Amino acid sequence: MVDDLQGLDRTFSALSDPTRRAILARLAEGSATVGEVAAPFEMSLNGISKHVQVLERAGLVEREVRGREHRLHLRAEPLREASDWTSHYREFWEGRIDALERLLERNKKGSAAPRGESKP
Repeated sequence: MVDDLQGLDRTFSALSDPTRRAILARLAEGSATVGEVAAPFEMSLNGISKHVQVLERAGLVEREVRGREHRLHLRAEPLREASDWTSHYREFWEGRIDALERLLERNKKGSAAPRGESKP
């Protein structure tokens, strides 16, 4: 259980940065070299490498080394685990919102009595 939570912590921490989310979006299109991933950013290759390392520690990216070339691949499993964790809370809040909607609907019907008549 604790290991699962630490994995979620690493995943959410990695996802908290827009540059890392953009890197993951690029890798969702297919594997790429570090240079290819870095190309659209106005950041040093060293800066991009640090972001990639955070993604690797979170298990979201896998690096394949072929000589001097480093290819990066998306690993989606941690994203699925994060989605599963958040879906529990989505179901909770949807239930709360549905209950609020029913309450508001009852109140709306109750306040529709004509003037001069008392509400039940």
